[in-house]
Amino acid sequence: MLQPSPWRADFPAIAALQRQHQTYLDSAATAQKPQALLDALAHYYGNGAANVHRAQHLPGALATQAFETSRNKVAAWLNAEQASQIVFTHGATSALNLLAYGLAHRLEAGEEIAISALEHHANLLPWQQLAQRRNLRLVVLPVDASGHIDLEQALQLIGPRTRVLAVSQLSNVLGTWQPLQALLAHARAQGAITVVDGAQGVVHGQQDVQQLGCDFYVFSSHKLYGPDGVGVLYGRSQALPLLRHWQFGGEMVQVADYQSASFRPAPLGLEAGTPPIAGVIGLGATLGYLGSLDASAISAHEATLHQHLLRGLAERDGIRLVGAPDTALASFVVEGVHHADIAHLLTEQGIAVRAGHHCAMPLLNGLGLDGAIRVSLGMYNDGDDLQRFFSALDQALELLR
Repeated sequence: MLQPSPWRADFPAIAALQRQHQTYLDSAATAQKPQALLDALAHYYGNGAANVHRAQHLPGALATQAFETSRNKVAAWLNAEQASQIVFTHGATSALNLLAYGLAHRLEAGEEIAISALEHHANLLPWQQLAQRRNLRLVVLPVDASGHIDLEQALQLIGPRTRVLAVSQLSNVLGTWQPLQALLAHARAQGAITVVDGAQGVVHGQQDVQQLGCDFYVFSSHKLYGPDGVGVLYGRSQALPLLRHWQFGGEMVQVADYQSASFRPAPLGLEAGTPPIAGVIGLGATLGYLGSLDASAISAHEATLHQHLLRGLAERDGIRLVGAPDTALASFVVEGVHHADIAHLLTEQGIAVRAGHHCAMPLLNGLGLDGAIRVSLGMYNDGDDLQRFFSALDQALELLR
């Protein structure tokens, strides 16, 4: 049996869930939180909360300092050139909507937006709705049987009329890393703006946005062991000025009268109103914690767990993987058994997995499925978690088949 995760004790919720007889295997939806984050939130709220960028008093100055320190930490985490390239939003979905509205003025009727067939709704619907509003063509890049964007077909579909390419780095359903280097390079050569949804990818290995070469990179804090209600939008220095302001109010204003106003550039110009101050500070604490760990050890632990998961699923008759997952998760269906029935029996046994279309309904429909079971792993999971899962799965299948 695999050794326990050496980081398990850093996440108090895991022990609490064990006392509730729960085994948490749904980290792709949201991750549990380290003690460092809990301490940061308690310190901020317990020592005087204040708004940022506007007050001259000490609590306001301290809050602003902590908030901007977190911006610096995020920039360093992504290897951005400077902190001003980091915009805080209220989630990855919010960041992607910001891009869809902020770039709309650059698109004309008949031009194209390219996405892939495996996108999460958060990276589908904003572009779909923009295409409808502006009479654009939404081009869907096909996915091969293994769950990767079909590169040969994609390079043919991304052409001179493509104005935006928006693709996921790591599929939340299929667990597959996508061929971003080739896709982004080709899109740039066509003059397209490139957007990467890193909500899953950022969790499994530190990402270098300069090496990646995208115009915009988006992720959500809550999947990266941080607080919910916080999203991050990175933009290249040449790309951020392309965005028009899309929400108004608060400190994004430079000068205002009753008839007109002028607005600050990014990042503050894109952070209208009171930002998620505590959450941003908490994200900084989480990144500090993660940065203190051995990243290669985490990757090795997750890879070993993943292989254990795939091996156990393959040993059971009638189970079919959805795609060929590369890391972190596995989605599967069982011949002759509805996924909701399996999920119900797993839930009764205290196994927390996800069932359904995973916010990727067109993908599942295209695969001829109405849903699937997804098991997803975090750094705090261990072999005992998977053993409990397989034991519960066997009992469920014995009842259902």
